[in-house]
Amino acid sequence: MDGTSLTPEQEKLIALRQVLPEAFSEGKIDWEKLKATLGENINFANERYVLNWAGKSDAFKVLQMPTTKTLVPAKEESVNFDETENIFIEGENLEVLKVLQKSYFGKVKMIYIDPPYNTGNDSFIYPDKFSETKADYEKRVGDKDEEGYMTKDGMFKKNSKENGQYHSNWLNMMMPRLYLAKNLLRQDGVIFVSIDDNEVHNLRLLMNEVFGEENFVGNIIWNNVTDNNPTNIAIEHEYIICFSKDKTNIEPVWKSRISDVKELLIEIGADLTSRIKDQAELQSQYSKWFRENKNQLWPLENYKFIDENGVYSGERGVHNPGKEGYRYDIIHPVTNKPCKQPLMGYRFPQDTMNKMIDEGRIIFGEDEDKLVEIKVYAKDYLQKLSSILKIDGRTGANELKALFPEMKKVFTNPKTIKLLEELISFACDENDIILDFFAGSGSTAHAVMKLNNEDNGKRKYILIQLPELSDEKSESYSKGYKLITEITKERIRRASKSIKKEFDSEIKKIKAEITKLQGELPTDENKTEIESLKTKIEQLNVQDLGFKVLKLEDSNFKQWQQIEGKDAKALAEQMKLFVDPVSENATIENMVYELLLKSGKDLNSQIEKKDGFFKINETELVLLLEKASQEILDAVIVEKPSKVIALDKLFKGNDQLKTNTVLQMRDAGIEFKTI
Repeated sequence: MDGTSLTPEQEKLIALRQVLPEAFSEGKIDWEKLKATLGENINFANERYVLNWAGKSDAFKVLQMPTTKTLVPAKEESVNFDETENIFIEGENLEVLKVLQKSYFGKVKMIYIDPPYNTGNDSFIYPDKFSETKADYEKRVGDKDEEGYMTKDGMFKKNSKENGQYHSNWLNMMMPRLYLAKNLLRQDGVIFVSIDDNEVHNLRLLMNEVFGEENFVGNIIWNNVTDNNPTNIAIEHEYIICFSKDKTNIEPVWKSRISDVKELLIEIGADLTSRIKDQAELQSQYSKWFRENKNQLWPLENYKFIDENGVYSGERGVHNPGKEGYRYDIIHPVTNKPCKQPLMGYRFPQDTMNKMIDEGRIIFGEDEDKLVEIKVYAKDYLQKLSSILKIDGRTGANELKALFPEMKKVFTNPKTIKLLEELISFACDENDIILDFFAGSGSTAHAVMKLNNEDNGKRKYILIQLPELSDEKSESYSKGYKLITEITKERIRRASKSIKKEFDSEIKKIKAEITKLQGELPTDENKTEIESLKTKIEQLNVQDLGFKVLKLEDSNFKQWQQIEGKDAKALAEQMKLFVDPVSENATIENMVYELLLKSGKDLNSQIEKKDGFFKINETELVLLLEKASQEILDAVIVEKPSKVIALDKLFKGNDQLKTNTVLQMRDAGIEFKTI
C-alpha cells in the first residue's frame, strides 16, 4: 500500500482478473489467452508443450558465459586441510559451479539443494542486466563495503510477489544452476531439490526440461510445519523432487543407517540360517536374542513385522476381497503331497512361485497341512525410500541449538540432519561424493559425517555457500557471525568435535572390552573377537572430520580485454600480458590450485612440493612456477609426468633453455605448455 487510490484502469484489471483469472500471466494480461477465452478463433504462437518464461533466452546466455574466476585455499579457516577430502567453498554458486565443471564433471553421486522458495520475501542473486559488458557485470556483483563484505545492493534484489516477473525471475536464477549441476552428476547420480507450494509446479516442469521427464524418480513429501495458510489449510509439509542423470543407469544402494542392532538383525535374518542347520537350535537362538532386543526393534518402522516366532516374517496367503487368487498345487518336499492352499488362492502366478522355490524363498511347514510362507529377509525391509517421510522438520532448529547453546536462534529453518541421512542413505554408497550448492547452515556436511560415523563410510561432501551478510538484527550477527558462511563453517567444526567425542567414548568402551577378553581363555573365538574390535578402533580413528575451505576469487592471471577504438596506451598495457600474465596479487599456492582446477584435477589432488617444481598426483602433472634451470628440468623429466605447465616468464632472456626444454619434453613423451 502506497497511500494512492486505484486508477480506473487498475480497477478494471482487478475486476477482469476476478472474472477471467486464466487470462493473466505474472500479473499481466496474456492477450492470446484472453482472445481464446472470449471465443475468438486464434492460433497460439509457437504452439507446443514447453515451459517458457520471460528472460529464458538470457538465462541461457548466462549459462554459456565462461568464467575466469578461481578457487584459493584458506587453510587458516580449515580443519585438517592437508588430509581431509571434504570441501567447503565460499562464493556465488553459479560461478563456483562453472569453476568446478572440468574437475568434477561426472563425478558427483548425489546433489541436494535447498534453494530460495520464492516466498515473496527472498533476496536471491540475479544474473540480470544482460546488455552490460562482462567487466561491468563483474564489478557490479562484486560490490563490497568498507570492511570487504559483499553488499546486498551489489548482489541481491528482493523478488516481491508484486514483481511483474515474479516466477520468471526465480526460473532465471534456477535454470542455469540446474544445467551446470547436471554436468557434475555421475551417470547413475541423482539430485534432490527441496521446495514448497510457491514453486513446486514450476520446479517440476523445469527439471523435466533440464533432466528429461523420463528421468523423474519421485516426489517426496515430508513433515515440515511452515505456517498457517489463510485458507484455513494448515501447511505442514514440503516437497523434495528427485531426478536422475540417467534413470537406466541407476542401481540404488538402498542402504539404511545401520546401528549395531540392525547389523545383528541382518545377520540373524540373512546369515544365521546358512550356518545353523538345526531348526530348533536356530529358533532357540533367535528367540533369546529377540527377547533381549525387542524394545529396541519395535519402535523402528522397518522392523515392525519382526517377532519372536522366527527369523522371517511370511505372508500367510493374501486375501483380496472380491478377487480370487491363483490356483495350483505346490508339492511338499518331504511328504510329496500338495500343500494346503490359502482361502483365496496364491498371490503369485505359478511361474513366479516356482522361481521363488528354486531361490529358496519359500518356507514349508513340517507337512503339507501347513500353508507355505514367503521368506522375507530383514534386509528386504530396507529397500525403499518412502514418498512420505514422517520426519519433523522442526528438529533441525533443535539440532543446531544443541551445537550453539549460547544462542536462542542460530539460523532460519535449517534442514534436519535426519532428513539428509534418509536421502544420502537411499542414493549413496559408502565412498560417494555429495554436493550441496545452497549449503545454508551446513546440515548436509553434518549428515555426511554422522553417517560415516555409523557405518564407517568414506563419503565426501562439497558445500558451496555465498558469503552473504547475516541479518544485522539477528542474534548470530550480534554474536560475531557477520556472514552466513561463518555460521556454516562453525557449525561443521562443532559437529565434527561432537562426533569426535562419540568416537572417543566408543573407543574407550571397545578398549575395555578388549581388556576383558584378553583376561579370558585364549580361544580361537576369543582371538577373532579381539582382532575384530581392534579393526573397529582403527576404522574410527581414520574417520574424516575435517574440511578444506576455498574461496572464489579473481584469476591469478591477467585477462586479455578487447580494446575498443585506437587507445595506444591501453593496447600497450594489454601487450604486457605476453611478457608477464601473472596478476600482482597472485601467490604461488593460489596459482597451483588454479592450474590444478583448469587442468581438470580435483581439489583433493595430491600436491607435492619438490625443489623447483610441484608434482600433482605423482606423475599426472608438474607445475613450474618459481624458477627454471637445466637441473630442475632434468629432475622433472626423471619424474616422467604426463604433462608439464610452466610460466613463460621463467625463460625470459634464455631462449636456448626454452628451446631445449621443448625438445627434451617432446623426446620424453611429455606434453609441455607455457603460460
